[in-house]
Amino acid sequence: MGKGTAFVIGATGQIGRVAVRALAEDGWEVRAASRGGGSDPGWPDGVRPLTLDRDAEGELAAALGDGCDVLVDMVAYDGGHARQLAGLGDRIGSAVVISSGAVYEDDRGRSFDTQAEPDGSPRYPVPIPETLATVAPGEGTYGTRKIELERELLASALPSTLLRAGAIHGPHCRSPRELFFVKRALDGRPVRVLAHGGESRFHPAHVANIAELIRLAALRPGSRVLNAADPQAPTVAEIGAAVDEVVGVRSELVTFDGAPEEGTVGLTPWSAAHPIVYDMSAAERELGYRPVTGYAESLPATVEWIKGQLRGKDWREAFPGMAKYPDLFDYAAEDAWLAARG
Repeated sequence: MGKGTAFVIGATGQIGRVAVRALAEDGWEVRAASRGGGSDPGWPDGVRPLTLDRDAEGELAAALGDGCDVLVDMVAYDGGHARQLAGLGDRIGSAVVISSGAVYEDDRGRSFDTQAEPDGSPRYPVPIPETLATVAPGEGTYGTRKIELERELLASALPSTLLRAGAIHGPHCRSPRELFFVKRALDGRPVRVLAHGGESRFHPAHVANIAELIRLAALRPGSRVLNAADPQAPTVAEIGAAVDEVVGVRSELVTFDGAPEEGTVGLTPWSAAHPIVYDMSAAERELGYRPVTGYAESLPATVEWIKGQLRGKDWREAFPGMAKYPDLFDYAAEDAWLAARG
């Protein structure tokens, strides 16, 4: 028996592809909206792709037509998007919207936004509960825009579940952190140099686990915020070893305490002075959530996808979003650092 109608915005993105499949397989009648109007070979028959620019005046309202039982939004970003959804609330039974763990701040007001400042690394509790303080809403940063999105939706009459995702991973990622280790393994680099003793932990969230949270929240409408992360939060050293095992190489691990005194040797896309680990007990309690995969078991598919994207291309061409990390593969600097270390 069908569950009802689901309308997914951002359907061909990294999370959207998996969420559409999860909802369709669970019995929802799914309309899958994206800018390109494409589909995915993994989707069951019956999924209806459609082209949508949600920022074009009137397009979302027209695409919704008579409405839907649940709207799932992968790309909502700020208060404007919250007001857009709330304004269509008479045609939407409930919403499930992707937010971010970037909204949290510690007891000294430090957050992801302060990372570049002296002593700017936040020291969060382990694990982070949804009740932790958050940054002030505003237009300044990713985190302040996401909390504005959350607050406006939660203050509206539209029942909305906001999922605060961790470090998202899996195939179809535009900026896969795993590239840091996959490319080193493929290049035959014999060593992995890691700052902070290799103990940095930035809690990953696999797309299949986020899709499962979406599926469960669609079945249990409500107004709430929930963390979205994997059952494990491996250290960066453990992630590097797991990637090496998948690729089939062995490398030497060299670590040092603290951040680099100069340069970026030892820094990774997961590097942080203090652990970032999300508490998943609220999702378990409120939705009956159980993760469908873990980091290590999901990694082979991610690595194979990254390898396929790299084939015949420079890494910057394959993953232009990763160029935001400076000197990601400065092997000469690594070699100089290792030589000076003796």
